[in-house]
Amino acid sequence: MSAGARIPLEEVVEIPAIPEHPAALLHEKMSKSPGAIGMIVFGIALTGGLAYAGQQLACDLSGTHLLSAWPYALLGLALLIALGFEFVNGFHDTANAVATVIYTHSLEPHVAVVWSGLWNLIGVLTSSGAVAFTILSLLPVELILQVGKGAGFAMVFSLLIAAIIWNLSTWWFGLPASSSHTLIGSIIGVGIANQLMNPHTGTSGVDWEQAGGVFKVLLISPLVGFGCAAILLLILKLFVKNKALYESPKGTEPPPLWIRALLILTCTSVSFGHGSNDGQKGMGLIMLILIGTVPTAYALNHAVGFSQVQNFAVVSQQAEQVFNHYVSPNAVIGDARTNLTDYIRTKQFDQNTMLAARQMVEEIDNEVVLYKSLNGVPANQQTNVRNDMYVVSEALRLIAKYPGKNGAPTFTAAENKSLAAYKKQLDNATKFIPTWVKVAVAIALGLGTMVGWKRIVVTVGEKIGKEHLTYAQGAAAEITAALTILGADHLHMPVSTTHVLSSGVAGTMMANGSGLQLSTIRNIALAWIFTLPVAALLSAGIFVLLRHFM
Repeated sequence: MSAGARIPLEEVVEIPAIPEHPAALLHEKMSKSPGAIGMIVFGIALTGGLAYAGQQLACDLSGTHLLSAWPYALLGLALLIALGFEFVNGFHDTANAVATVIYTHSLEPHVAVVWSGLWNLIGVLTSSGAVAFTILSLLPVELILQVGKGAGFAMVFSLLIAAIIWNLSTWWFGLPASSSHTLIGSIIGVGIANQLMNPHTGTSGVDWEQAGGVFKVLLISPLVGFGCAAILLLILKLFVKNKALYESPKGTEPPPLWIRALLILTCTSVSFGHGSNDGQKGMGLIMLILIGTVPTAYALNHAVGFSQVQNFAVVSQQAEQVFNHYVSPNAVIGDARTNLTDYIRTKQFDQNTMLAARQMVEEIDNEVVLYKSLNGVPANQQTNVRNDMYVVSEALRLIAKYPGKNGAPTFTAAENKSLAAYKKQLDNATKFIPTWVKVAVAIALGLGTMVGWKRIVVTVGEKIGKEHLTYAQGAAAEITAALTILGADHLHMPVSTTHVLSSGVAGTMMANGSGLQLSTIRNIALAWIFTLPVAALLSAGIFVLLRHFM
């Protein structure tokens, strides 16, 4: 054909367009704005939640009559840092819950984030607070009793600042690190620093036996996530023969309706479980802050009125009768609270301990009955009454946990029942969480998820396995995570949503023969290994520094 000759139109071959890679399409979807309607709905929810929390806090503070503005400024700073911890927590743990529904196209990314945030809110609001106080029981008892003084504030600020620094660092590199590990590592650092700074005063450090129980749960839960998710996937393959369940998404099309419903249900369960468990960590620290800065409003549960006080008097008398049977005629004590505090610190029970316990039960009963309600306790006595109740409750917890050990008595079943009823009343008076605190924590978690969800979602969705996540893998990983978290919540133990879910995804990849990206697994494992020691070193250093100024 001569130069410049025209090619007939019918001979022109159209080159087909190269389809865009599914991951690129998904990243494009994740980069989109939630839209005007979504932002308006989120803005209304945020404004309403903040208004409610602020109004309730103002109402609680209205009767405090503090003499200076300093406690209010300290309260505001401490609350800001505590909510900042939950905000960063949302970067990590809540983002894990939405990874599977996003990568299987079951929900649009921003819809998934909002949906997860809603169920986190419900989980937080319905939580009991027991996990929060389990974590706080790891702290040195004298720092708990001095929460309104310099050492107590140094403790709270050290825990929160260290946890925020480490969580932000791991989030920046897209590593699914555990906020639970971080916080507990920070507690260990403060405990060790507290003991080393006061070697001659008998101050306590870390309750290693109590910490050991928490360690076991945090250590075992990723292994449970890996193994159970793998086994569940194999069981599904054995009994559910629908081929569509074991396929990766095609393009950006959503899965069949029944698979989509299953994945949304599992996402919902993980989000609810995360809110009910992880949300409590910040709640406990916020309560320490409130008790320390404005004890007249938060040291005691002012909802305990006249009728509850009458019940308290009855169970107090029953507890006194139990202790009477075990008090030695040779027992002698000075200050009853000091004696019980020493028992909590050393775990060594002697004949004077029982006398101290009986005396404190009697004194608390007389004070509470005298004022007819906890709200009626004079402002200058609220902290003392609260500390007395806390010490007796912790002593009863240890006696029940170690019957017959280190000199402790072994009570009968009926006596244990009476003491458990009394302890429940004490905890109702001191271990409570106002609704506005739960709302504030839920908002902080939701905001953190809205801002920082993408980095962790990409790691879980793309960088753990060598192949794209299938529908069955997503469901197996999230069912395992939800059941593990809710089980730990029932046992009042903290658990890492991050580790359970990411290890569950890894387990399904292994069971499916999809292969693992060892570089990602290595980085996650290193973050897991270093979280405790690094958080401990950070918090210990910050605690020592703050003790020189507070």
